[in-house]
Amino acid sequence: MEFTCYTLPNGIRCIHRQVRSAVTNCALTVNTGSRDEMASEQGLAHLLEHAFFKGTTHRRAYHINCRLENLGGELNAYTTKEETVIHATTLRADFAKAAELISDIVFCSVFPEHELEKEKEVIVDEINSYKDSPVDRIFDDFEDLLFAGSSLGHNILGRKADLMKYRREDLLAFVKRTYNTDQMVFSVIGNLSFRRFTEVCDRFFGGIPASVRNFGRDAVAEYKPFEKTINRKCYQTHCIIGGRAYNLNDDRRLGLSLLTNLLGGPSANSLLNLAVRERSGLSYNIEAGYTPFSNTGLATIYFGTEKEKTEECIELVDRVLNDIRSGRLSDRRLSIAKKQYVGQIAIAMEHNENYMLSAARSYLVYNQMDPADVICRKIQELTRDELVAIANEVYGKENLSTLIYR
Repeated sequence: MEFTCYTLPNGIRCIHRQVRSAVTNCALTVNTGSRDEMASEQGLAHLLEHAFFKGTTHRRAYHINCRLENLGGELNAYTTKEETVIHATTLRADFAKAAELISDIVFCSVFPEHELEKEKEVIVDEINSYKDSPVDRIFDDFEDLLFAGSSLGHNILGRKADLMKYRREDLLAFVKRTYNTDQMVFSVIGNLSFRRFTEVCDRFFGGIPASVRNFGRDAVAEYKPFEKTINRKCYQTHCIIGGRAYNLNDDRRLGLSLLTNLLGGPSANSLLNLAVRERSGLSYNIEAGYTPFSNTGLATIYFGTEKEKTEECIELVDRVLNDIRSGRLSDRRLSIAKKQYVGQIAIAMEHNENYMLSAARSYLVYNQMDPADVICRKIQELTRDELVAIANEVYGKENLSTLIYR
């Protein structure tokens, strides 16, 4: 059984999948992230995510934290460039309590000033911890350079100077402008009947006043490939090679996802891992990634290596990419890559929470989710010529940028 959608009169889409489990997962996914901040609001989306836990018209911060944890459940949240997600895990009998709590913190938060001041310091510590982690920091710096001049390049955590000036009124204004009911999906997966699911949705989300988004996301600035080296005084070199890629509405995104998995996915037999780690012993960790956004995308290859081995690693990466660009991809290797990717998707779908969150994002963007068999069929239909064309466009030398930490 796939997800079933129930839309409330206020525009909130509620999706449900019944599975046999003692645990129920639920989440409210909001189509609002750091790229929806105005120039004067950098870091506000992430601060808001933290502030949701600091008091409502019905509860203080302590009672929010204890509401589910005292029942053995969990409540958490995260912010991305284009989304904010508040999610909970409970026993089946406590699902209604989780739904009520999520509704309360999102729609009834009061953002007490004294709690905000404490949370700002928590985020400053988070920013400092990122500065101590070159693996995390290099991705932020790369995106900032890749999307320079666009809100998409802004660091999700924001800047300390900006954070310290935000007040309760700023959060309330941001919620009013960006937390629109037509841009929300409440998702549930667990052993609940559809009738019980709709009853809870009506009770805790049906009374929220309707609001419609009246702004669009800014277009990304013109892309100019770059090569940059920054001295971070690292023990080893960290390097990202990548560029802009396909957006969420581009039909080629599935082909790029397969190519990314083939190049540097989680399997030990990925092309880059075999070339750089297994055969040459030059890097402990090398990986490829692809993140599609609403109107652009990001494709990356990351590795860490000894400083004197940096150029050799870059040459090996280019050799692997050139093999794909030149069409040197055997039918057997492509067949293995497809089976591998299909298997990974099937296994991922067994993780209920991740599957639910993926479905919620799909409904936000497409108002539907392809069944597993449709996705697998589309993967099997991809051809070598299609992957070669994608490699030449996304991983063509004229599209690639490089950022190195030394």
